[in-house]
Amino acid sequence: MVKGLFNISRWEEAFAHMDTFGEGMLMTVKVAFLGLLVAVLLGIIFGVISTTKVKILQVISRIYVEFFQNTPLVVQVFFYYNGLPQILQAILGTSRPVRLSKLLLGVIGVGFYHGAYIAEVIRTGIEAVPKGQTEAAYSQGFTKIQTMRYIILPQTLKLILPPLANQALNLVKNTSVLALVAGGDLMYHSDNVVSGSGFLQGYIISCVLYFIICFPIATLVRKLEVRSKKTPTPKKMKTMEVA
Repeated sequence: MVKGLFNISRWEEAFAHMDTFGEGMLMTVKVAFLGLLVAVLLGIIFGVISTTKVKILQVISRIYVEFFQNTPLVVQVFFYYNGLPQILQAILGTSRPVRLSKLLLGVIGVGFYHGAYIAEVIRTGIEAVPKGQTEAAYSQGFTKIQTMRYIILPQTLKLILPPLANQALNLVKNTSVLALVAGGDLMYHSDNVVSGSGFLQGYIISCVLYFIICFPIATLVRKLEVRSKKTPTPKKMKTMEVA
């Protein structure tokens, strides 16, 4: 098997399917980009309402976070693939289950899953901003929404950029779960190439393509982590002022 990895003819056959790999890579990028938008949107919504004083909103946010964090992404995707179409059929009254497109299935899967983690990141960031910032905003006539939008969230963003970028990296890698439901992603097409040829070169090419997607994000994560250590946080600045 190891010798086969250096077989030129096998590599030629694998590279002959580069259009297939490209199609899968494009699908992976689309799912990752749109899924990240959904995850950030959900993360902001549930992260913000988890810090409110309204108990019911806190409970709703907690249920969402705990459910998606404590159930496997694979199980969730299988539910969207097999269970959700039947639920939509019952709601819409159609004669057949309403199937979601592979793109939408992937976006919902990784978006809702990582949205729970981003919500926790945002909640932690909001709680790290000194309460005096909020009180000062109220004294200047800001409403709660204006305070959150113009005062709290901008400061929170600086604090959460490293973990947020790390979630983006994990999201890209988790798109590979779509291969289990014929999602048309990079892993799915790679598996088809390997299954058809019987050679492992397809998986190696897949790894290289995932690396091309993920390495820039991983580099960004490291740079943001270094930058965050150098940039004073609200709590650090408050300590410096007191000293």
